[in-house]
Amino acid sequence: MQSGISASAELQEALQSLITSTTQRGILATISQEAIVPAAPIPSTHVTFLEDLSNLKDFIKPNEALYILLRRNDVLSSPDKSLVAVTYVPNAAPVRQKMLFAATRLTLVRELGGEHFPESIFCTEADELTAEGWERHLKHTESSNPLTAEEQSLQDIKEAEALESRGTQGQSLAQGGRIAIRADDEISGALRQLAEGGSDNLVQLRMDVPTETLKFVSSSSASADSLASAIDKQEPRFSFYRHSDPDSSVVFISTCPSGAKIRERMLYAASRSNVISLAQNEGGLKVAKRLEATNPDEITAQVIADEFKVEEKEEKKGFAKPKRPGRK
Repeated sequence: MQSGISASAELQEALQSLITSTTQRGILATISQEAIVPAAPIPSTHVTFLEDLSNLKDFIKPNEALYILLRRNDVLSSPDKSLVAVTYVPNAAPVRQKMLFAATRLTLVRELGGEHFPESIFCTEADELTAEGWERHLKHTESSNPLTAEEQSLQDIKEAEALESRGTQGQSLAQGGRIAIRADDEISGALRQLAEGGSDNLVQLRMDVPTETLKFVSSSSASADSLASAIDKQEPRFSFYRHSDPDSSVVFISTCPSGAKIRERMLYAASRSNVISLAQNEGGLKVAKRLEATNPDEITAQVIADEFKVEEKEEKKGFAKPKRPGRK
């Protein structure tokens, strides 16, 4: 996946300032207007690299991806100017942002000069960027045979690209009238019963991440008021809900809690269109509305009602002749 994004001249200048500085620990960078730009400098206020990691806590947010370029040497005036490039992509960040940061990670290192970055790491949790978290990272690195920065970046990009392609053209292509997606045999039957107006009006499905297979979870009955409590709050779900409007309209609901892992979130995002196509082609459903939410609690009766609200049309009144004087 080529993002077409490049490092800005401002970031190049910020990097040179970082390399020559004796008071700066690092740079934060982000993606803005199709370029990687500097966001803020990270000061050095402690003696060692590990201690300086505490300065990151004021910049890291639980739902925003960042690039973090850090000086590794404890002595900032040392001739050794090597840096580490950290790609921080929290689980709660928007899926598109995650994919963009992963796809541009290699570009960042390459354009700023790979010779400056003997190490590049990817993390999803803020506690990985603490002294304790970094020490765990070092122990893991020493006990395994880690990929090089370029190999790891290419692996991240290939995963993101594969997931994106399955959501747009890969497995979403219809083949002989059937959607090319691995799915449990139970799913078609449950969706057909939903389409035919059976007693159950809510079908829940889940993706098995290791096998990337769509699995049947349950078929049950729920009202608009009880819908949120009926959908699982711990794991992502694809749900099909038959509303009680006169047309018995079907609503597709995709929920993905913020605690879901990055690969899980990406897989669900990439599979949404496939799942809807499967429901329509195999289950005979006609999906009238689509809702996406982080937590099921966001899917309230009011939200459902708003989706089906009929805008009142103003009556167009023709020109009315004035009443003729006379008897009332």
